[in-house]
Amino acid sequence: QVQLVESGGGLVQAGNSLRLSCAASGLTFSTHAMGWFRQAPGKEREFVASISWIGGSTYYADSVKGRLTISRDNAKNTVYLQMNSLKPEDTAVYYCHAYRVGYNSNWGQGTQVTVSS
Repeated sequence: QVQLVESGGGLVQAGNSLRLSCAASGLTFSTHAMGWFRQAPGKEREFVASISWIGGSTYYADSVKGRLTISRDNAKNTVYLQMNSLKPEDTAVYYCHAYRVGYNSNWGQGTQVTVSS
C-alpha cells in the first residue's frame, strides 16, 4: 500500500520560510517522479513543482519560480519543498504526488500552509 505523508505546514507571516516534507512508503521511490500541488479555498488544485526520479530535472509553476525549491533524498524516500519569501497567495493545502509511467499516480493527504500579511 502506497503512502505519502506530508509534514511541515503551518502558519507563517509573509516573507518567512517553511520546508515541507513528504515521506513515501510502499513504492520504489527512486523510480518515481515526485511533485507538489496545491489547492486554495474555492480554487482548483494546481501544479507547483516536480522533480525527476533521479533529481536531475526540476520544473516549477511561474508563480513560484525563484522562491520555492523542490529536492529529493532517495536514501530517505523523501521529497522536500523549500518555500522562501512566502506570500499570502501561497496559502493553500499542499499535496505530495508520486508518478511513474505505467503505474497509478498517488497523492498524500495534504498539509495546510497559511501565510498572513
